[in-house]
Amino acid sequence: MEVAMVNNRVDAPAVAVMGIGIGTAGRTCAGCGNRIADRFLLFSMERYWHTRCLKCSCCHAQLGEYSSTCYSKGGMILCKNDYIRLFGHSGACSACGLSIPASEMVMRVQGNVYHLKCFTCATCRNRLVPGDHFHYVNGTIFCEHDRPGGHSGHPTSLQSNSMMSDQKVC
Repeated sequence: MEVAMVNNRVDAPAVAVMGIGIGTAGRTCAGCGNRIADRFLLFSMERYWHTRCLKCSCCHAQLGEYSSTCYSKGGMILCKNDYIRLFGHSGACSACGLSIPASEMVMRVQGNVYHLKCFTCATCRNRLVPGDHFHYVNGTIFCEHDRPGGHSGHPTSLQSNSMMSDQKVC
């Protein structure tokens, strides 16, 4: 039996491709629950999978073919692109740096993700909510009234789709 283990980080569990042999015969797929009798199977997140069953919860890409890593958060199995889209590059709030639970509502601006309580004006510290106008200058959030350098330019309107539950984005 040959095992190819790639990138074994906690936040990016490795996807190991295994050939059927001693120690793998009769395994049950974590995806469909059926016995795995295929020539190859995947081992990821301490479970065995048919190659066709380990899929991204959002885009449904087959992760064994797509990449050597997958991400798991909030009961979802994700490809790297969807993980970054949902949780940012680090899975942490861009303001406070703390982890964002998968079930928590968030605010998003230009690829950055924020806790609701952290999405505040840098000057007055007022929390911004959907419908509020704001300015995003060099990665810093300002309410409509506190933009540095005056009020030129058009503020961004915070649409309700900027506030999303990570459980419902796919």
